[in-house]
Amino acid sequence: MDYKKTNADLTTTTRDLRDLDSKTGNLYESIAIVSKRANQISAEMKEELTNKLAEFASHTDNLEEIFENREQIEISKYYERLPKPSLIAINEFLENKIYYRNPQAATDTQK
Repeated sequence: MDYKKTNADLTTTTRDLRDLDSKTGNLYESIAIVSKRANQISAEMKEELTNKLAEFASHTDNLEEIFENREQIEISKYYERLPKPSLIAINEFLENKIYYRNPQAATDTQK
């Protein structure tokens, strides 16, 4: 996923709790959904960053190269400027881009 194209906020903003619980009817369930999605996004971003940085890894210990690898620095700065995974997850949740289901609620309605 290209996280640069997301329209999530770059900084933390105050949210109306009624917007979060209106989708599920339960604020805690909404927070659990958002937190699980934020963990997924964080894992994806970490894996992507690790793969990109591995391309520049050297197997020799050259002191000059450790401090002067500009490509690694630029990649790291790019990822630091991206919105945080929690902000991306909240944005996706509010825009109905997250699929979720509650198996407990499905069994309760069948009784």
